Amino acid sequence: MPQDESAAWAAVMRLARAERPDGQPATAIRPLFAADPDRFAQFSWAADGLLLDLSKTALTKPVLAALLDLAEARDLTGRRDAMAAGASVNVTEGRAALHMALRAPADAGFRVGDEDASAEVHAVLARMREFAAAIGDGRLRGATGEGFTDVLNIGIGGSDLGPAMVARALWTPGSPLRAHYLGNVDAHAWEAIRPGLDPRRTLVLVASKTFTTQETMTNAGLVRGWLAEALGEAQVGGHLAALSTNLEATRAFGIAPDRVFPFRDWVGGRFSLWSAIGLSLAVSLGWDAFARLLAGARAMDRHFLAAPLEANLPVLMALAEVWHVDGLGLGARAVLPYDERLARLPAHLQQVEMESLGKQVTLDGAPVAHRTGPVVFGEPGTNAQHSFMQLLHQGTTPVPADIILVANPDHPHADSHRKLLANGLAQSAALMRGKTPGEVRAEMQAAGAPEAEIARLLPHRVFPGDRPTTTLLLPRLDAFTLGQLVALYENKVACLGILWGINAFDQWGVELGKQLTGPILRALEGGATSAQDSSTMGLLGAIGRLQAGG
Repeated sequence: MPQDESAAWAAVMRLARAERPDGQPATAIRPLFAADPDRFAQFSWAADGLLLDLSKTALTKPVLAALLDLAEARDLTGRRDAMAAGASVNVTEGRAALHMALRAPADAGFRVGDEDASAEVHAVLARMREFAAAIGDGRLRGATGEGFTDVLNIGIGGSDLGPAMVARALWTPGSPLRAHYLGNVDAHAWEAIRPGLDPRRTLVLVASKTFTTQETMTNAGLVRGWLAEALGEAQVGGHLAALSTNLEATRAFGIAPDRVFPFRDWVGGRFSLWSAIGLSLAVSLGWDAFARLLAGARAMDRHFLAAPLEANLPVLMALAEVWHVDGLGLGARAVLPYDERLARLPAHLQQVEMESLGKQVTLDGAPVAHRTGPVVFGEPGTNAQHSFMQLLHQGTTPVPADIILVANPDHPHADSHRKLLANGLAQSAALMRGKTPGEVRAEMQAAGAPEAEIARLLPHRVFPGDRPTTTLLLPRLDAFTLGQLVALYENKVACLGILWGINAFDQWGVELGKQLTGPILRALEGGATSAQDSSTMGLLGAIGRLQAGG
């Protein structure tokens, strides 16, 4: 580790362990507001209408300065620019990570080696636009001549979570088609979707770059059989399209080459909703909405690439995460969108962040010197307040939370929205402020509680406070602001990969389970059982007995 980098890390860790000049520990947040009435103004920033508030964290000016020094020591600016220039930042696979090119204009000039990535992207986008338009205006119909009313996307991981999240957030009754997403190989998922679909009016997209993903191809086989049974084998191809690069396999499946939409290997699955993987969005939401989604992400990319580090939203969010994870030892983070339309955002961010940042070695294969990615979980507010947020308020270990608020709803129920916003703001205030024993005592005395009752209940009603929250405020939730929000988190992940010195763009941990599935599947199919651990062998035997009725 270079000396300046070691010194920068040491400076951050000293601040995390030391008492502050005000005599408070580094974790204290409530006293910062008492000491500085302008704290919100000093620790909130905006970009294109999206507001980031870090004032309810334990960041101070010295801490932020030390974190910015760390960013400089890690050459965050240079490495960010190298990523945007198409360098092979995914060192284990020798690939670029150029998802920013997916939402950039045609003349942006993104390149990977000799390839004009921007031209490649826009060639595919043009085909996607024409395909969506042909479905929308009725030029492209099903085998029986009826227009499509539903699109079913079959994929898993990045080919499912991102598009499903966006469709949930942006679909309205006026959208061109209804979108459905089939990811889990558990056929109960298909059986839950199937009754609501008419095969004569359903377009099926199979999303797999290699067209070999086990879960996706198993589900694709089920759905293809459903189409063939209803329409006849000769008509199946009229209801299929693929998001893939394997033309031989897609042709064998019955998909015409002009219905195959590719994406390159410099598009990671969890960053791919902007690519051909987003075709279900272009078809179901309409091209204008998909284009606005891209535009919002593009706006955040421009900010990320141009804004100084001290006012750069993805950088600041990444630095706050380093402070929480490494400085304060907080190994989890909750994502709490106070908008029901963002119900699937926590699941999407689980993949974007945990698959990217769950690494234990550096780019050169050495053990990491610091903690890396936290556990990410979440649920929409106000539902979360009546489930796991008890632990956030009074658990033994603080859990930082991202609270996402939308100022203006798309419904006419003003009272409901005021209560939603009030709850979101109250949660962040309560997590920061807590409630001291003195405050609890005074409150109970004012309510006339006897002293014995106060003594009995007081410990249970104390809230430690000093629980950090990051607040993101959107003016409204539409395609543009959702694009901004998702790109903000993607760019934050890239920053964390740089700060921690890890590869945020591979996912070798996903592979081991795939390798072990094969021999176990053969055993379940009645073949010879290869050597397994005693637990797996015992479970295989128990499954066999239960399936045999024993």
